[in-house]
Amino acid sequence: MLNAPTSPFADPLGTNRVLVFARAPVPGQVKTRLIPALGADGAAALHRRLTEAQLERLCADPIGPIELWTTPDTEHPFFADQARRWPIERYLQLGDDLGARMQHAAAQGLTRADAVILVGTDCPGLDADYVGAAAERLCSDDAVLGPAEDGGYVLLGLRRAEPLLFTGIPWGTADVAALTRQRLTKLGWRWSELGALADVDRPEDLSQLAAMTSPATRARRPGRWA
Repeated sequence: MLNAPTSPFADPLGTNRVLVFARAPVPGQVKTRLIPALGADGAAALHRRLTEAQLERLCADPIGPIELWTTPDTEHPFFADQARRWPIERYLQLGDDLGARMQHAAAQGLTRADAVILVGTDCPGLDADYVGAAAERLCSDDAVLGPAEDGGYVLLGLRRAEPLLFTGIPWGTADVAALTRQRLTKLGWRWSELGALADVDRPEDLSQLAAMTSPATRARRPGRWA
């Protein structure tokens, strides 16, 4: 685990931490579903741009400390460059699958704040306003879900790191958000849901990339569940 320089944010009671999950932009290891359309180098370059843009959106107007959870290590030059550019802290992802890595990060983050907001880097429409809406919900809710249009999710905000939310989930499928909703309900938590956003995972998403960054794509009404 490697920490960047001390974060400028205080951590009074009631604050959130934003946990950004990112892979090093290594050709052939990121955005693999886009390789047929872009090639390995092109897919890695897009991943790099998406990650840079995500950190810029969140750090330019932060709602709290930003933690960058990285794999396969924290020392990749790309991550080091981002840590020099932005006031972020770097941590190593640990776990055998995405669910285990997310649970570990959430549990660790909750030792430093009252709530954590987990996000990825492949959703151009996920900005500080969207994260801020999640943070506002977490003042009263146990969890908040930001669904993806493809059936996954782009954001998960939590006040507790419950293993049920991360175990036995078929990551990368269209069932992720639905199963997460079922499990949040099973837990008996108070939770809320933001509007769905599109992410960039498949070749057909590329033609929509410019439109995804439009403010109009984010003007959706959220729902609420008790």
